[in-house]
Amino acid sequence: MSVSIVKYYGSQLGKCGYCTGINCSKSNGMHAYRLDCQDYQNLIDRGWRRCGNYCYKLKNKETCCPCYTIKCDALEFKLTKSNKRILRRMNRFLRDGKRDPVEQAARAGNEDDVTASVDAPASEPQPQMPDKSPAVINVEQAVLLAKAQKSKAKPARAAQVPLTQSPSQGSTKSAAVISNKPCKKAKQMRLERRQAKLGDTAQQSSQKAFTQEKSLTDFLSATSETNKHHLKIVLVDSSDTQHTCAEEVLALYRKYQVVIHNDNPARLTLASMQRFLIKSPLKNEKPDDGPEMGYGSFHQQYWLDEKLIAVGVIDILPGSVSSVYFFYDPDYSFLSLGTYGSLREIDFVQTIAATTPALKYYYMGFYIHSCPKMRYKGKLSASYLLCPETYVWILLTDVIRSKLDKNKYQRLNEDAAARDVNEFLLEHLEEVLLLLDATTCMQYKDYVQITGTDSDRVEIIEYSELVGKVCAHRMLYVNMA
Repeated sequence: MSVSIVKYYGSQLGKCGYCTGINCSKSNGMHAYRLDCQDYQNLIDRGWRRCGNYCYKLKNKETCCPCYTIKCDALEFKLTKSNKRILRRMNRFLRDGKRDPVEQAARAGNEDDVTASVDAPASEPQPQMPDKSPAVINVEQAVLLAKAQKSKAKPARAAQVPLTQSPSQGSTKSAAVISNKPCKKAKQMRLERRQAKLGDTAQQSSQKAFTQEKSLTDFLSATSETNKHHLKIVLVDSSDTQHTCAEEVLALYRKYQVVIHNDNPARLTLASMQRFLIKSPLKNEKPDDGPEMGYGSFHQQYWLDEKLIAVGVIDILPGSVSSVYFFYDPDYSFLSLGTYGSLREIDFVQTIAATTPALKYYYMGFYIHSCPKMRYKGKLSASYLLCPETYVWILLTDVIRSKLDKNKYQRLNEDAAARDVNEFLLEHLEEVLLLLDATTCMQYKDYVQITGTDSDRVEIIEYSELVGKVCAHRMLYVNMA
């Protein structure tokens, strides 16, 4: 049994990384000393994200730029013309070592490029973090205390609580809910109409042409030993600082932040990179039914011949691969490395899903419709947004986009009667687990009885409602000064 340990900070107010407004970004935050991978999967399925050890959830009704968690079903993903252009451009470069000026000119006037003008990665600006440092605790000792308390209390099995609504529990207007079959593509419908007119021979020919369309794997496997350049992607455990903190990685990170995001070079230290991209609260796990590399935080390093040109920071979780950040060498911007990295990560999910079927989603972070530069994430096919009230996944369609055009905050789930199936109620408060000091761990009901005080009641309820019933009962809440 793994134990998650968190310190809740409450409401946070700061500068927005999207509209650059001052004191208009509103969120709730907490420091994670340690996170079980399933707990973090549950948290991001409630709108949370992590930046290093800091976890935050935007107050979408109040904040300046509402952020909707977005994911792509990797097994339903279909390449767009823009995706194919980027893949062909990379393959030509690897084969011949030359840039394609025609493609460059075409791309300059192409608004369909999924990554916008600077080929932005699937990541968010660093959130505003609280000034105060979290209390120092002995994590391993706290884990032992929590396990002993859970064993004594014998709480209800969290696995029995469903975390998402089925179509029958959610909206009856369920055309946009993830469990429904997607509509037919226009190309397929045209082919079927043509087949009906031309007869069996044309039908067989057209069907053959349709089924032979290149897949993402086909494009990525089109390599040859005779290529002028060779691209190798190496998966490195985030805790392996010998590789994740190598001089090449830090130099690449500094170059990317300065050129692409105009960051101050003096602030781009090894310590800042470690805090943002290396340190992770996720506990690496290798269950028998999981992927070969296990669950946890990793880096995918892109080596062109002997040169590091990009790094993708990812979390591999029980139900998804979550993109944390992606940075690359601006000298290779002509290869659209931001989009190429996203396509590579989708292919990575597809590969894992072949042996671990439950892990089939690619989480891209936040979709911010009110910020035009951040709409590019919604251009990946089979993308879904998380309803910020019922936590049901809704297919991102033009209808949804139109609603967000009119009002930047939307419930998304059209069923007014639908509720959060993982909702935390006051009757669940007694079982919240608290760490009081280095040697004391107990449930909230025992804490109130022994201390005779409930001064932290409001804050603990707020935290529990935000993380949901399952995590509120599984995770250890640090209640120390």
